[in-house]
Formats: sequence, C-alpha cells, structure tokens
Amino acid sequence: MSDICSTCGLPKDLCVCETIAKESQKITARTIKKKFGKTYTIIEGINEHEIDLKDLAKKLKTKFACGGTTKDGYVELQGNHLKLIREELTSLGFAPETIEIKK
Repeated sequence: MSDICSTCGLPKDLCVCETIAKESQKITARTIKKKFGKTYTIIEGINEHEIDLKDLAKKLKTKFACGGTTKDGYVELQGNHLKLIREELTSLGFAPETIEIKK
C-alpha cells in the first residue's frame, strides 16, 4: 500500500503539493566572494518546508559539475552560474517569472 500525503490526501506518487509549491516561490540568485576570492552562487527564497533543498542542491551540483551545500534555507554552489541558473531552475519546475537574478 502506498503512503498518503498529509497535506493533499492523495497517494505519494500522485501528490502535487511540491509542484504547486514550486510555482509560488520567489527565488533570488546572486553571487558572493568568499575566502581567497572564490565566487559562490547563492539561491535564496525557497521555502525549505515545502521543497527538499538537499535534493535540489544535488540536482544543481550534478548539472553544473560543482560542489555546493544547503545552509540556513539557501543553496550555495561553488562558482558563478548566474547565466544558466534560470533555465535550469525552470527545467526543474520553478516558474521563470519568479526567478530574479542579481548581479
């Protein structure tokens, strides 16, 4: 027997809660410089209670072939990925009009 989602009441394989949550996020991507002048891409504004940040970080790290982590409700990727981050987040189900890129 499959598990039932506690939010929508549908079986886990038919649950649409995460899809709905992805469309309502207000995401901001920016770069920062850290120790030794290294550049990091920070993705903020994703509600960690609705979307699995560790899974999202894993997919982004695989796509961009870089290291990264999740901290305090944001995803941190090593390197500057601002040029491609919007299309990758869109392909993962986020709405493109809710993604803001700060330079």
